Amino acid sequence: MAHHLVRRPLRRAVAAAACLATLAAASGCSSAGGGDAVRIGVGGQPLLVYLPTTLAQQLGYYKKEGVQVRLADLQGGSKALQAMQGGSVDVVSGYYDHTIQMQAKHKDVVSFVNMLRYPSLVLAVSPKASKKIDSVDDLKGAKVGVTAPGSSTDFFLKKLLADHGMKADAASVQGIGGDSTAVAAMEQGRVDAAVMLDPAVSQLQKRAGAKRVKILTDTRTERGVKEDFGVSTYPAAVLYSDRDWLEDHPDQARKLAKAIVRALKYIDTHSAKEIAAKMPRKYAGDDPAVYEKAIAQAKDAYAKDGLIRPDGAAAVHKVLSAFTPEIAKADVDLKKTYTNEYLK
Repeated sequence: MAHHLVRRPLRRAVAAAACLATLAAASGCSSAGGGDAVRIGVGGQPLLVYLPTTLAQQLGYYKKEGVQVRLADLQGGSKALQAMQGGSVDVVSGYYDHTIQMQAKHKDVVSFVNMLRYPSLVLAVSPKASKKIDSVDDLKGAKVGVTAPGSSTDFFLKKLLADHGMKADAASVQGIGGDSTAVAAMEQGRVDAAVMLDPAVSQLQKRAGAKRVKILTDTRTERGVKEDFGVSTYPAAVLYSDRDWLEDHPDQARKLAKAIVRALKYIDTHSAKEIAAKMPRKYAGDDPAVYEKAIAQAKDAYAKDGLIRPDGAAAVHKVLSAFTPEIAKADVDLKKTYTNEYLK
């Protein structure tokens, strides 16, 4: 297949140009010749759902496995996916949702290590909401914040709206980022509600007062996942790349997966205080105690072995199909959306 053979060097040329243009400041991209560094775009690096990606770097696990990594904070899963498609990153630390979304568009994007077994998404109401919001039904016509339109926070909002008999555009979606920008948007009432992630949720509750931040739905626990998704495990944050890259770089993919599993084991066997101490100080904001508490609450949500299981993948597909017609209509082969091969 000649077009397939031509595409890879072309992708590398595009990748080098895009890297220099868009990520030089953010991640210190590798040279135009490609280098040995794997560029990982993170869909919001301070967010606890992506903590294993950064923790593996902080603990030196990538280097110990023999792979050089450069992380780029892209502040939203959809932006990270776009960066991979444009060639400015090789791998994405994002949500598994996007591999199914891409498969429905006949593009082979493959998850190869799972970091999170609960999505850890929280739908919260702003203490300065412009209207009374007591349930998801009240979101009709409201301004609702997500990390970025097209991200998994946006998917989750649309799922909740569909569950309550509303159209996907019943609420006005606003991109507010995932960390301090999300906290500020909620504090100032620029949005009426938001789909948030920790540590932002915990920081908002501390700053505004826990009683003033109404939580409508919470998937940080197994109970919440069962209530919202009907399953006990739901693959969320993963590392994914396109099939071409994985086939061209099997050793690097294997080393990345192994480093992430080592980070997951560290999380499982160390205290929140010890984990927080290893992370960049800026992620804790101005309240390290809140950051540490958020990690303690999140510990159970992290995957143990990095595997994605068929029932979890099927649950994600079922949820996405409920509010995304193109996914519902597409003949999605879930076996093409993930692999556990690099965990062996």
